Amino acid sequence: MASLEQEIAEWRSFVGRGAAVDGHDVEELEAHLRDQIDELHAAGLDDEEAFLVAVKRMGRVDELSHEFAREHRGRLWKQLVLAEGPGADAGRDDEAATASRAWPEAVAFAVAAAVVVQIARLVAGVPQGAGDEGDTPTWLFRNLSLFVLPVLAAWFARRRALSHRVTVASAGAFAAAAVLVNVYPYDQESTTEVLVATHLPVALWFVVLVAYVGGAVGSHERRMGAVRFTGEWCIYYVLIALGGGVLMGLTLAVLEPTGADPDTLVAWVLPSGAAGAVVIAAWLVESKQRVVENMAPVLTLLFTPLFALMLVVAAGAYLLDGVGDFDRELVGVLDALMVVVLGLVLYGLSAREPSSRPGWMDRIQLVAVGATLVLDVLVLASMAGRIGDLGFTANRAAALGLNLVLLVNLAGAAWRSARFLRGHGTIHRLERWQTAYLPVFAAWAWVVVVVLPPAFAFS
Repeated sequence: MASLEQEIAEWRSFVGRGAAVDGHDVEELEAHLRDQIDELHAAGLDDEEAFLVAVKRMGRVDELSHEFAREHRGRLWKQLVLAEGPGADAGRDDEAATASRAWPEAVAFAVAAAVVVQIARLVAGVPQGAGDEGDTPTWLFRNLSLFVLPVLAAWFARRRALSHRVTVASAGAFAAAAVLVNVYPYDQESTTEVLVATHLPVALWFVVLVAYVGGAVGSHERRMGAVRFTGEWCIYYVLIALGGGVLMGLTLAVLEPTGADPDTLVAWVLPSGAAGAVVIAAWLVESKQRVVENMAPVLTLLFTPLFALMLVVAAGAYLLDGVGDFDRELVGVLDALMVVVLGLVLYGLSAREPSSRPGWMDRIQLVAVGATLVLDVLVLASMAGRIGDLGFTANRAAALGLNLVLLVNLAGAAWRSARFLRGHGTIHRLERWQTAYLPVFAAWAWVVVVVLPPAFAFS
């Protein structure tokens, strides 16, 4: 069995995922658990026996203990906690009933998001046929996330029964964003308007995550749960998008002989499907969590080595050729790559067993982080040269800030990963570093949305 502290940390991490348990509750429950363990130690039990019996005695988290046992069937949790019989059947029945009640509500919210997007499209006067995309008003693109993400946040607010304070704060954030991004006097073909349109979804996603964690933003366990949800949501959304794309293609092929206008069909179906899928993907994460949790280790196992290899090759090639002068397009590609790699590492970390010993996948992740860190330094060096020669622009300021934020995060992650692999630290310190850093990413996204446009005269 793993050490006592590792087992307690794993138990704490799992309990913290519960929707009705906030950070203060986790602290209190852990204190009770440790008190029970101390009493059992005094009675002569060893660490393993004391831990298992103490968890069995924790009546307040009995349901969570049953759930934990079901996910760790190879352990003594199965014998000590997972009691088959009427109680277990009732738990499964409750889960099935909850999922059954949740899907009509999720569909209703998905339809609401689709309707809002279609109303906005019609108000914007976007052509239903083969119109010129250049005629699309820029405000439609700028506000797309404001049409959908508040609906998703409202769905979570209902499911989590958010307090009045958290609900008002979340609604206020959406309202403030809606006002700011629409009263700013952007220039024609404004660069800052494009930055707002691309960064606003990120900023608002963090508001959605506040609703997802039930307002318990101070809980590291809940923040890691938010990371896990984001990764799983992305998986489901991509799967829905792929399936929807195939369905739309087949539909267009079937209807072609009828003379139906394909552009009209796409104009009505594509925006509605993309908006509704945002809520449906979240519902799938909530109701089919064990399915995607089984996928997470497989996806991490598959893609992390591939990305690590590609990053090492890219970093080596750029180092051999010299820093060079990265143009704006290449900087954008490299930044997107670094964000994807960081997301992959974060998702892999959220799916990792906290009590597991350092393995070869941890080493590969460190290689990926290290290579990404090298690329980030090269990008920053190139950007420093361009800014010195050509001065600041809104795009350069946004890219510089993002790369500095990534630099600090990657450096801290690499340091803690190396210590963990050498046996001088624990995986929990790396997790705490990443969860504590999430507000920094949120803050920078809001800076780009709120501060950069007026700072650069909305040009």
